[in-house]
Amino acid sequence: MILIIDDDSAVRSSLSFMLKRAGYEVEAVSGPREAMEVIRSVAPSLMLMDMNFTLSTSGEEGLTLLKQAKLFRPHTPVILMTAWGSIQLAVQGMQAGAFDFITKPWNNAALLQRIETALELSAPPKETAQEQNDSLQRSHIIGKSKGLMEVLHTVARIARTNASVLITGESGTGKELIAEAIHLNSQRAKQPFVKVNLGGISQSLFESEMFGHKKGAFTDAHADRTGRFEMANRGTIFLDEIGDLDPSCQVKLLRVLQDQTFEVLGDSRPRKTDIRVVSATNADLPAMVAERSFREDLFYRINLITVKLPALRERREDIPLLARHFADTQARVNGLPRTEFSADALQFLSRLPFPGNIRELKNLVERTMLVSGKELLDASDFDAQYLRQSDVKSSHQTPLAGMTLDEIERKTILQALERYQGNLSQVALSLGISRAALYRRLEKYEIGNAE
Repeated sequence: MILIIDDDSAVRSSLSFMLKRAGYEVEAVSGPREAMEVIRSVAPSLMLMDMNFTLSTSGEEGLTLLKQAKLFRPHTPVILMTAWGSIQLAVQGMQAGAFDFITKPWNNAALLQRIETALELSAPPKETAQEQNDSLQRSHIIGKSKGLMEVLHTVARIARTNASVLITGESGTGKELIAEAIHLNSQRAKQPFVKVNLGGISQSLFESEMFGHKKGAFTDAHADRTGRFEMANRGTIFLDEIGDLDPSCQVKLLRVLQDQTFEVLGDSRPRKTDIRVVSATNADLPAMVAERSFREDLFYRINLITVKLPALRERREDIPLLARHFADTQARVNGLPRTEFSADALQFLSRLPFPGNIRELKNLVERTMLVSGKELLDASDFDAQYLRQSDVKSSHQTPLAGMTLDEIERKTILQALERYQGNLSQVALSLGISRAALYRRLEKYEIGNAE
């Protein structure tokens, strides 16, 4: 049974009609006192709760009711309802234990989707963890360490739902592969999987890139453009490097994620989109929320489920498997004979710190194979190609006196470009930033380059 709590009779009637048509059993009450009478006697499967009652708009009654309801029914998911201008109330509710929130007026399809997701995630699993992992399509995810298997178990459990997922972890840990696995194992697997690197989109191009534009919408709009949200309709959109998103763009993104509607530039007619949102970042979003550089309401919208990927140093038993996979792939792509690893070579690789994680391991294996040309690689071969952090740091040393921060950064990038002969992957790795972040800096400092 779904319990609706709202003092507006029109809202109660509308929601009751919609949910009954969708096949749910419904009970609707007008306020906290009536709600608690129901909650004490019956365990609802889900609660839809307004945040404001009577003439108050502070939300105190709603927050109090939420806390009381969670005391009696701690495992019942609660979806909060509030006006767009009062989203901060919903954020307080999420902090107090609510599952999700919607804004009024709501989108029926989006609300039904969130209700279905809440019910699926709160229900006991039909399969054991082992059965779920066995049936999971892993795509190119290599490894069997405990940390990775825990991640894959979470993916198997939540992939079939429409829950928004936030994938966190250091650069190079494989966040995109996890996003692909979520899509491949979802009910949207046959629909588009659209990747968007938000770190590579400037503020001025955000709306055109994400929502599209009509011909003539602005000076350089010579033809209609389909936005990423429209491309991803009925599928999954992967928002990579979401921590790099400009604050003004965060508001625009929140709007479309909240209502699943958007407007194409040059066309005021709202368009609906049915998407599953998966985001990723190597940034500390809670810290960014605390320092107000990332919107708290957007943070709660994108991380209904959080998947934290372990660093490679936390899953060292997977290093030999990954090295073998990268070597076989490189041999196949370049028509090379199969390369073998000596025992001391695998021990050497397994002891390295790998601040660049899987991406760094992949580069090291491929570089060593191509440079050595040997069919059996030992520890000395890898040692000769390993880029130690002390070597990288020494190449970046430069007199700092009298230089601005921008001048220091520009000088450091130029030194890295020279050291790695314009190879942007190696430059980004040595500087500890993503390729997209490197591209932005190259553009900022007007540095020409060729990989």
